[in-house]
Amino acid sequence: MIRLARRDNPPLWLSAVASVGAALAALALTAVPLALTGAPVAGAFRLMAEGAAGSLFAFTETLSRATPLIFTGLAAAIAFRARLWNIGAEGQLYAGALAAVAVGTGAVSLPAPALVPLVLLAGAAAGALLMLAPVVFKLRFSADEVVTTLLLNFIVLLFVQMMLEGPMKDPMGLGWPQSEPLVDEAVLPKIVDKMRLHWGFGIAVVAAVLAQLMIDRTVWGFEIRAVGENAPAARYAGLPVTRTMLRVGLLSGACAGLAGACEVAGLKGYLTADLSPGFGYAGIVVAMLSGLSPLGVIPASIFVAGVFVGADTMSRSIGVSNYLADLVVAMALLCVLVGGLATRYRVEFTRRDART
Repeated sequence: MIRLARRDNPPLWLSAVASVGAALAALALTAVPLALTGAPVAGAFRLMAEGAAGSLFAFTETLSRATPLIFTGLAAAIAFRARLWNIGAEGQLYAGALAAVAVGTGAVSLPAPALVPLVLLAGAAAGALLMLAPVVFKLRFSADEVVTTLLLNFIVLLFVQMMLEGPMKDPMGLGWPQSEPLVDEAVLPKIVDKMRLHWGFGIAVVAAVLAQLMIDRTVWGFEIRAVGENAPAARYAGLPVTRTMLRVGLLSGACAGLAGACEVAGLKGYLTADLSPGFGYAGIVVAMLSGLSPLGVIPASIFVAGVFVGADTMSRSIGVSNYLADLVVAMALLCVLVGGLATRYRVEFTRRDART
């Protein structure tokens, strides 16, 4: 007889193996439709790897694409740890970008060492405030935060489009719906000269390290883990469940808001309605790939970013649609779910007693 038995304390190495195995399984499964198109599978994956990390330019492009994914991955991972299902990182990203533009286009006149942190702080605050309402509705009225955060994505995007067509439209933009560019003092410096990689990546890495230390080494981190495991039991034990959920929601929204602020201040220099190709939603996949580990978000983000960047190169070289990258990411999410099941449960074979 076969049955699934729950593991009491899954080892850390098993979670790491499950995440790596999910990524490899996703690539293997994607090889099937790739082969059906008639493309050389080995050559296609070689081109994808070269496009993602085959040169200094390719590698910096991958890290540049990974920067917002680290922030949105952290937003999802931190919230999911407390069983707060934040699906609104996309809207929080745009809110952060809008706030960064509002501060960084000349509204405040400060030198770069003061203006850049102010721009990033404005982006983080906007993302946090956008997450505040869904958390309050959840705690006060038991509203489903999946619905409220998801719907807010569309509301924020429509609001951004309205602002870009109206009060914040660049008068020198030749009619295009975009904001005025940030002043030079509000722009994040580049890490590598003549490359697009900026110090937003360094800020994202530091944020992931600090989040991991907070989860593992602080009282607040213990409260987050306890609330995520069993909120009623945590409340019975005297832990501040409501306050913990509010803090988690604000921190999650702030991380997503930083993604938008860094994209504007470090990469584009101005805001458009197509700033994000779905970084907020991809952050959920990143969080699941990392096993909700803030530190694991870094390699998971680089993997997902490498798939997207490499797929562009592969598409141009052999004529395969770059939507293959979306397929890899979707497969990775499915494989992560299966891997999570294997991590939490083990298969046991038992002998059924013979009837007499």
